[in-house]
Amino acid sequence: MILFPAIDLKEGQCVRLEQGDMARATVFNKDAAAQAAQFAEQGFSHLHIVDLDGAFAGTSVNRAAVTAIVGATKVKTQLGGGIRSIENIEDWLAAGIDRVILGTVAMRAPELVIEACRKFPGRITVGIDARNGFVAVEGWAEATQMQVGDLAARFEDAGVAALIYTDIDRDGLLKGVNIEATQKLADSTAIPVIASGGLAGIDDVKALLALEDKASKSGIIGAISGRALYDGRLDAVAALALDGVE
Repeated sequence: MILFPAIDLKEGQCVRLEQGDMARATVFNKDAAAQAAQFAEQGFSHLHIVDLDGAFAGTSVNRAAVTAIVGATKVKTQLGGGIRSIENIEDWLAAGIDRVILGTVAMRAPELVIEACRKFPGRITVGIDARNGFVAVEGWAEATQMQVGDLAARFEDAGVAALIYTDIDRDGLLKGVNIEATQKLADSTAIPVIASGGLAGIDDVKALLALEDKASKSGIIGAISGRALYDGRLDAVAALALDGVE
């Protein structure tokens, strides 16, 4: 299972939001590239990057910070936030991003996701952000009537590399990963799932690993950690030392 440190960018700085609220942002590092380098030095092999301003604006905003992150490390990166066109996807992949995350556009224009999967095989992930089981879009600001499983089903045979499932009500609050909802999604689809939102410490990592042990087809291949890593509740060395974590 891959453990992804999260770098959420607001005005070029690394922040963590509470429940996706831009007004409840805590700055953890003003230098995004330095933060990325620190995670790489700790032994992480992947980074999860979100352009928060881009998610709300509908277009990439924090390009300078993202480019600096890519230049500062050799780890694999996935980027989301405001990526809404084939040209935008192509641009980011050419800039060194390994995978892009499509969120709002997956809801608004699923045909674009399917086209992107054909053009860039293995490099497209879909972000499913949910509140009470229903998908939210536009930087989590807008709720929809689409259920999580129904959105995932749209892309069952499209070639999506992974689904990133975020429980918005837990995000940034250290309440623990929504294991039940994440497992429900993983059981409903053949697409691998990455858990996000609320990871509070090493017990959450162990719980996700236990799901893999119990069911060889659990489909949960990763977890994203933000605030827990930044404030020290999740010890990077201890987490990466767990059998099955990379």
